[in-house]
Amino acid sequence: MANKALVIGSGFAGLAAATELAHLGHEVHVFEKNAELGGRARKFEVDGFVFDMGPSWYWMPDVFENYFARYGKKVSDYYELHRLDPSYRVYFEDGPMDIHASLEELKKSFEALEPGSAKMFQKFLDEGQIKYEIGMNKFVQKPSHSILEFAELSIAKDAIKLHILKSFKAYVAKYFKNHKIRQLLEFPVLFLGAKPEKTPAMYSLMNYADTVLGTWYPMGGMNEIVKGMVDLAKEKGVIFHAGAPVEKVLVQNKEIIGLRVNGDDIHGDIVIGAADYHHVEQKLLDEKDRMYDEAYWDKRTMSPSSVLYYLGVNRKLSGLLHHNLFFDTDFGVHAEDIYDNKRWPDDPLFYVCAPSKTDKNVAPEGMENIFILIPVAPDMAEEDETREHYLKLVLDRIEKHTGERIHDDIVYKRSFAHFEFKQEYNSYKGNAYGLANTLDQTAFLKPKLKSKKVDGLYFAGQLTTPGPGVPPSLISGVVAAEEAHKYIKQRVAVI
Repeated sequence: MANKALVIGSGFAGLAAATELAHLGHEVHVFEKNAELGGRARKFEVDGFVFDMGPSWYWMPDVFENYFARYGKKVSDYYELHRLDPSYRVYFEDGPMDIHASLEELKKSFEALEPGSAKMFQKFLDEGQIKYEIGMNKFVQKPSHSILEFAELSIAKDAIKLHILKSFKAYVAKYFKNHKIRQLLEFPVLFLGAKPEKTPAMYSLMNYADTVLGTWYPMGGMNEIVKGMVDLAKEKGVIFHAGAPVEKVLVQNKEIIGLRVNGDDIHGDIVIGAADYHHVEQKLLDEKDRMYDEAYWDKRTMSPSSVLYYLGVNRKLSGLLHHNLFFDTDFGVHAEDIYDNKRWPDDPLFYVCAPSKTDKNVAPEGMENIFILIPVAPDMAEEDETREHYLKLVLDRIEKHTGERIHDDIVYKRSFAHFEFKQEYNSYKGNAYGLANTLDQTAFLKPKLKSKKVDGLYFAGQLTTPGPGVPPSLISGVVAAEEAHKYIKQRVAVI
């Protein structure tokens, strides 16, 4: 008789965990509080516009290929990928710069900004490739229960190549003097939850992923990944329950016995909490069964939250590409507002996605689908006019740089910020990306993937190993499932 595995949450981590457990022979049920599957990667449709609600960057395509290949499938079995070229556009105060998919073209752009930087950029990327291969092949696949997992001599030698003890900011400054190049290379870590000076240089692996592996788009939107993963999970026999909020994790004699969902107690041999870790542990478990207390969580460094806008514009906008970064204000001041001062920024950097530039099916003909994201500090209070203030601010700056009037052409508008992150995802402090990837919150220093208090309880997602982002969350789900499977095998062996 198959063991019964219960998964809380249907985001990337939950879908990956469920599929792996089903593949290993377990009966698997996934419980999702919202009506739609996909967690933060849900979508909504209105008036012919199709909006991805969360993730919009498709990086590290090898992670997705490896995931589907694990089950004898290919990405192309489920969705169509398109590589973006240019990968994205950056608006500086003195004008735009396109980041080309061609490495040689990008080197020329760097060389024009700083003579000699093309050669240094290649060296920077070569080191980034080493970090990427070590990180993805040796580090992120580990459950990080203990430092002993990293004690092998070969791993210790590899760790030296990762520059873990060097800050990302200092590492970039070693190679480049030009402030535009520095900003371009530092921007991915803005979403890792800490300023570049507090983020390990190891994360230059993201620059390698961005530049060499490319920026892609799944036609139809990022929710197409969710659809593919759900289809694969169903092929494996996973049963989904949407609109099914979990009310309690049931424990008896320090062992998982199931979940309480909508007032019903459902038996389970193992549980994987792939929803917000803090919520699962602090709200669904009795105090005696928790590994951490509120003081522990309050001391964690969280990634930013975000103010999001979903806009339908009734005409085409020529000044935007699919991905656009507005770095026309001070990068350092915005980072200080997010991470140090914990205040609303005066002149934030922001990101604009216009997927209708690539995909005609996400907006009515002749119109534009616009997604705007402003990184802000977590756990912020809002005044009634806060969202309107920031929307006007960013639209004014978009109009300034593109020369196109937008305000009067918006036919649909919706916003999403701290309140919705908490309400719809039970997100701790309204964070958007999970736990910050600071040195003291890396690998085995993150909240544990396996409960030390309750046998059969595991966690997955962006608040545990390996960290924030879509590919790490997907990997987290697989690793958690593998560890849960080991527990079941050991228990069966004892019986």
